[in-house]
Amino acid sequence: MKKYNTSMNGFYNFSPKHAFSTIKEHWQRWNKMVDPDTYVVGISGGIDSSCVAALAVKLFGKNHVVGVSLPCDGQSDMWAVDKLFDHLGIERITIDIGDMFNLGINAIENNAIAISDVCRTNMPARLRMTMLYGVAQSLNGIVLNTCNRSETVLGNDTLFGDDCGSYAPIQSLTKTEVKAIAAWLGLPKELIDKIPIDGLQPLTDEERLGITYAKVDDYIRSTGPVTHSEESLILDACKNNLFKMKMIHIDGPDFGYLPDSIRANFGVL
Repeated sequence: MKKYNTSMNGFYNFSPKHAFSTIKEHWQRWNKMVDPDTYVVGISGGIDSSCVAALAVKLFGKNHVVGVSLPCDGQSDMWAVDKLFDHLGIERITIDIGDMFNLGINAIENNAIAISDVCRTNMPARLRMTMLYGVAQSLNGIVLNTCNRSETVLGNDTLFGDDCGSYAPIQSLTKTEVKAIAAWLGLPKELIDKIPIDGLQPLTDEERLGITYAKVDDYIRSTGPVTHSEESLILDACKNNLFKMKMIHIDGPDFGYLPDSIRANFGVL
């Protein structure tokens, strides 16, 4: 059993209000420099995109935020997407990427290549980012990245897919911290408590990863004990995905005051 740092645990007292203040200061300064007409967010129905959209509305107003729903031949949890749009009142664009995905798959198979499961999972994420940039560049807008620290540590993001974007307000925050900010912003409880799932396969994120985000966050912030097997799973996943962390650099607020045991282990986060 890994012992967690009780002194660090005593220091760590996450404040959504304080975190928002950090985001606000950095983002407003960045916004003044770039001066976009609007911010474009891919709305998946998950807590991360919901929180990022809500942050953008809080800081810049709903008239400067466009949400893009990107189902792939439909989406089983569209109720969450609908609820977020209803709650924020932002402009909604819907682009079903199903036809594009099927055309891409068929084009590869026509070259006698068997499609892997990894390809079927990652291609929609990359197509979605293509559409988001298409919308943003047509509106003189900026695409917002919606990845968080927990997903990045585990490699639960797609290179040149959802780990892209031009500004990343929550990339240094864990899933637990994102949920806390979402609650502070007043997002509906159903969205905050929704089980994370990418909608591209039947398993939830946690079922597929073999560990809960709560456990991952305990390890990242040293706020609770993890077993040796849980630690090994986290560190192995992080090692396997270091190449992505080194490749992707998106501007965003720094939360250096938050402890991060992964930073101590690898010196990259």
